[in-house]
Amino acid sequence: MQDNLRPLVIVLLAAGLVLLLTLGGHRDEPPPEQPSLKQPYPDKPAITETPATEAQPEHTREILDLTERFSGDLGDMRKRKQIRALVTYSRTDFFFYEGQARGAQVEYLLAYEKFLNRGIKRPENRVHIAFLPVPFDQLIPALNAGRGDIAAAFLTITPQRQAHVDFATGGLFKVSEVVVSNKNKVKLERIEDLSGKRVYVLSNSSYVQHLEQLNRTFAAQGLAPVEIVQADSELLSEDILELVDSGVVDITVIDDHKASLWRQLLPNLRVHEDLKTSRDNPIGWAIRKRNPELRKSLNTFAVKLKKGSLLGNILFKRYYSDTQWIKNPTTSKELKKLTQSIDLFKKYGKQYGFDYLALLAQAYQESGLDHSKRSHHGALGIMQIMPSTARDTHVSIRNISRLENNIHAGTKYMAFLRDHYFSDPAITSENRQAFTWAAYNAGPTNVIKMRNKAKSMGLDPNVWFSNVEIAASKLIGRETVQYVAHIHKYYIAYKLASSLRHDDPLFISDAAPDSLRNNVTCRSRQTAALKTATHSNHAAGLS
Repeated sequence: MQDNLRPLVIVLLAAGLVLLLTLGGHRDEPPPEQPSLKQPYPDKPAITETPATEAQPEHTREILDLTERFSGDLGDMRKRKQIRALVTYSRTDFFFYEGQARGAQVEYLLAYEKFLNRGIKRPENRVHIAFLPVPFDQLIPALNAGRGDIAAAFLTITPQRQAHVDFATGGLFKVSEVVVSNKNKVKLERIEDLSGKRVYVLSNSSYVQHLEQLNRTFAAQGLAPVEIVQADSELLSEDILELVDSGVVDITVIDDHKASLWRQLLPNLRVHEDLKTSRDNPIGWAIRKRNPELRKSLNTFAVKLKKGSLLGNILFKRYYSDTQWIKNPTTSKELKKLTQSIDLFKKYGKQYGFDYLALLAQAYQESGLDHSKRSHHGALGIMQIMPSTARDTHVSIRNISRLENNIHAGTKYMAFLRDHYFSDPAITSENRQAFTWAAYNAGPTNVIKMRNKAKSMGLDPNVWFSNVEIAASKLIGRETVQYVAHIHKYYIAYKLASSLRHDDPLFISDAAPDSLRNNVTCRSRQTAALKTATHSNHAAGLS
């Protein structure tokens, strides 16, 4: 079971997390003034040969490749300064609000990050949590494959899952699974009324396992089994509830606390609180079996967070009782502004050879996607570009107070930096992007110095992560390292989420259908649901 905690089992979180920046968030200080292009740039300096010095120790790395495979325990994670949390993209657990990662799991994880870093004063020595969105049915496979370190969904602890993973916090919290139906299409009074009925549930979830157990009970009683249809892996529990509300699906099973939340919003739902397919199931985050240190740390963290606390109740109200996150995550005005921005990032990304999501991640780091922002250095707008930079002949974009011109100028300047300074074929496209971000933040001359310093340290001057970034931290401090790391993490999260949730306002364009632009997602999901149901029925001989 995915899904979260009901009111009686919500754990304590710090109240200050409400608007904390996630995945690094927007840095506290504005970027250094971008070098004016008014003066002609010199020819590209060569990467000079200088005497080698000792390489920076391994533990100084700011960020590693978030797609690499790693299976070390907590001690190794501390050395890496990173714990990778696998999350599912949903409107309560993990979502993007105005470009920023939000949701219950985000706040739980940030509370754990704070717990891990207690007593550590130097920021460069702290552990950071990166969020990696994956489909629900990939949480455990991705965890065991070393693509993440915590499967951060509150999963029901079942014997089948325990054969593959360990669980943390599982002894403290429990949920029940309840039957939910469309009140206008089906009448259910007893659990036996599910006999012969089709029930549509989250794929590869404990709902499936418990319905299969119920079918064994029905068989012993001489009753027809429940027809279990597993939803497309792209659909989450709240999506299935929308299908039930619309009448496409008659019956589902879901965690009790989520059913209580969503019936406030979907008028055709009937939550059968007396019809439960399982009761008081222990739940927790999943971790690899070979990570006992991480399990011990998470369990210690959970014990300290007593249920029923004031701050725990604040968190529950925010994500599981207060429906504002689901009804209207952005106003129609904000949504229109966001989709217009995305269209412009797509337009100029295509023109200058950038992935628009990379530009979007950069804009979030620069301004929080707030075009009205102006730094005390004089940088303007969503891309925080200096007027002198925009006026130079290499960019030559006027009136950057206009959103389109600002995005155009920032993207064109990025293209100039990339093509003029980092066109060496020995630099991969990923590293070319990272170097260009670094130059946007610190200036291209400084990045050349960083690469020279990296070579003198015995590091690879053509690789940013774990190489030039180490030299950068020695030369000018951590700001540019963190700047690139934060954008890179958001970029990965955006890319993964965009492949999973095409109906999210962050990933649709102004030319998308009205149903998508207005965040009315049920129509497209009904089609997916019907395709899945048809396929399942055909395979089972039901159609």
